[in-house]
Parts: sequence; C-alpha cells; structure tokens
Amino acid sequence: MSYGEFGVLEVKDHFLGFETATMGTTMLPCGSNGVNYVSVNEGSFAAVTDEPGGVLQITTDTGDNDNCFLMIGPFKPADGGVVMEARLKMADITTGALYVGWTETLDATTPVMPAEFATATMTYNGSGGIVGAQFDSDGTTDDWRAVFGDGGAVNSDADANGTRANEAAVNDEYDVIRVFVGPSGRGEVYLNGRLIKAVDSVVTTSDVGWMCLGIENRSGAASVLEVDYFLARGYVDWTV
Repeated sequence: MSYGEFGVLEVKDHFLGFETATMGTTMLPCGSNGVNYVSVNEGSFAAVTDEPGGVLQITTDTGDNDNCFLMIGPFKPADGGVVMEARLKMADITTGALYVGWTETLDATTPVMPAEFATATMTYNGSGGIVGAQFDSDGTTDDWRAVFGDGGAVNSDADANGTRANEAAVNDEYDVIRVFVGPSGRGEVYLNGRLIKAVDSVVTTSDVGWMCLGIENRSGAASVLEVDYFLARGYVDWTV
C-alpha cells in the first residue's frame, strides 16, 4: 500500500507537441507529457498534420539497424503491476522491425531490440526480462508475435519463436498494442483488443524496467513509424 497522493505513475501522450525534431544519441525528452527516447544514430521527428489528435512521425537514420525507442520508467511490477498501450503504424512494413512492451534492460546510448525475428527464429537479447509484441520484416512470414523471456532466453512456458497473432502489420494501417505485467510477474500481450498470449511468472517480482516502443531499420534505408499515442502506467509502494 502506498501513502500520499502520488502513488500512481502515469504518462499519457498524444504528441500534440514534442521537444526536438532531430534525434540525439542519448536519452532525451520527446513527448509533451514526459515520454523520452533513445536512438542509434540520428534520425528525425515530425508532427503529422493530415491526421487529427496529434501523431508523432519517427524516421530512423539510414544505416542498417539504426533505431529509435520511445521509453518511460523505470517501473516495478511488484508495486501493483505495469501496463502500456500504443497506437502505431509503419509506412512500409518491409523496411523495419518493431517492439512494444516491457524490457528490464534498455541501454541509454546504444539500445538494441529486446527480441528479433529472422527467417523463422526468435532471438532474445539483453540480460533482463521482456514481455512484448514484436514484428520483424526479416522473418519469412510477416506477423505480430508475443514474446516472453529473461536472461537472453525464452521463458519456459512461452513459445520459443514467439506466439503468432495471425494478424500481420499492414502498410499505413494502425494497430493497438497493449502489454501488461502483473505484480506476480504474469505477462499479457494484446493486439487490437485480442489477447495473443499470457504467461505466468515471466518477470521476477523484484525487477525494475522500462515500457518502450522501438523501431529498427532492416533495409539500410530510412524506416518510418507513426505513433498516435503512448500510455504507460505503474505504481510506487512507499509502505514503511
């Protein structure tokens, strides 16, 4: 139980304004309500003006595997759970990879995709826990996949190559991704209101990590992502 009026941590950004148009290579503010970003090499941000409600356009730099992550945290799921939701679309799904969800580790200068899918194999990166939705144009079959891992390996109760949503991303079409990590460590991944996969005890209850949305170049040319909104919510426990 938390005491005081600030026990809920919430960022809800519709990108009606943002801080910078040119990416840096260290963690910097991006959104108008506290969303930060970190990138490999310098791409750019722009406001989309032909759609209502505030849409942020992210364009990566042109080198292969250049990326950008919107991120917020750190949150501790054990303090009441964490949830994030984002509405997003790619202009051309053949040019890049996406990750949306929880990650315990996210480097503040050279971030890497928590999970990557090439041909028919999922690779789990980093030393920490991950719960998220992943899309990768390097895969032979295009699809959103729910991924659950820790310590660079898949969770024992999850599918080694991710759980297919059977609902692939489509050029210039929005998807809504929602990811939940409960105080018991249970992870849930949803696509457009439908549960793809849930796994119990995927995150160690003492873990502290980030909610993020990342795009990474796969073609050696700029990859473009548009984000309508980014929501992240967690809690703090000041019990003494």
